[in-house]
Amino acid sequence: MFSPNFRNEYLRRASLDWRKMLGVFLASLLLSCGHTATSVAQAPPAAEPPPEPVPHSRDANDVARFLAGMPGTPDSPFARLETDPSWIQHKQALDKAWSNVEKNSLPPMHDFQTAELSGEKIQKSLVLYPFSGPDALMLTTFFPHNATYVMVALEPAGTLPTEKQLAKNLPKTLAQVREKVSSILGRSFFITRQMDREFRGQVTDGLFSPIAQLLVRTDHTILGYRLVRINPEGKVTARGDIPKDEIGNRGVQIEYQTDSDHSVHQLFYFSLNLADDHLKDNKGFITYMNGLKDVTSYFKATSYMTHHADFSIIRDKVLAKSAAILQDDSGIPYKYFHEQPWHVQVYGDYVRPYGSFRWMEQPDLRKAYAEPDRKPLNFKIGYGYSKVPSNLQFASRVTANRKD
Repeated sequence: MFSPNFRNEYLRRASLDWRKMLGVFLASLLLSCGHTATSVAQAPPAAEPPPEPVPHSRDANDVARFLAGMPGTPDSPFARLETDPSWIQHKQALDKAWSNVEKNSLPPMHDFQTAELSGEKIQKSLVLYPFSGPDALMLTTFFPHNATYVMVALEPAGTLPTEKQLAKNLPKTLAQVREKVSSILGRSFFITRQMDREFRGQVTDGLFSPIAQLLVRTDHTILGYRLVRINPEGKVTARGDIPKDEIGNRGVQIEYQTDSDHSVHQLFYFSLNLADDHLKDNKGFITYMNGLKDVTSYFKATSYMTHHADFSIIRDKVLAKSAAILQDDSGIPYKYFHEQPWHVQVYGDYVRPYGSFRWMEQPDLRKAYAEPDRKPLNFKIGYGYSKVPSNLQFASRVTANRKD
């Protein structure tokens, strides 16, 4: 038997078909009587279907709070494991580490955000973070009010562990979790070689877990998530099976709420290779980027990727799509902002890049830091953390005309 919904939909479509037939009949009747139609109203193009909603569940929030050393909410499935001495030690260690960040690092960053990044256009933009790793901390610190964030890096998105999986070897797992987040808490960035070792199966199978931990630890509640991909048409869809001849562009979409104001945000993480020899064949991601509008981009501790010719595609796409770019000196080379109508405000101090990147010095950026409009930077960020002065640049497009 047909359901009522099926019947109603069938009748609705039949009614529409009858109206179309009637319209054709009346039009032909008018023409046969010698009348000409002066204008015919064109039906509006079909609207693009809204994105699939994120299924809500407490699962991601529960496991993220447990791994982040935070007591669970009522009826948490991890309540039993919270009595384990290894978790109690884990909580104490992370509380101590986060206390230092919350007391010394985050307040001046919040002040910087309020003074320099609180414009309405910035807050209404989509924030794009290439070469992000799992760094949701800096993203939501500098851009706390944006509705949508897109993080892109090489590491897989991965999954979240279950209570049963964590219980198997809890002391070792929690120790690895503490080691994993030590980079972002102690240096403001994740070390590439550590990510290669820790986020490809030895600690977790991807970046979903550390992203979720950073979100809950900074007063957010994860409402739900879904595993997604960017298909060859540039659309974000549920993951499903990916044909062998298609590039994966696998990722995760996280919907979360800011606890202080109950605002809801969407954070996407996509795993893909941004080098030219991979990106040139990635039709899906290129199409996806071409469709982005009102973009603010962010770069930090990128290993100076966009300084190299073999990362020119992502560099040029970001320059074309962005209305504003916040970065340290490892982001887009300063010389490219001379070639387009940008205004660049510099913060902090710029010296020769630290350590193995010392040969990436930019004389024109050094000259810009000698100008009197340089502003102070009251926190440490990026390479050479605590060893050399930190720097940031905020580039804003002077004209509203943007290249796509």
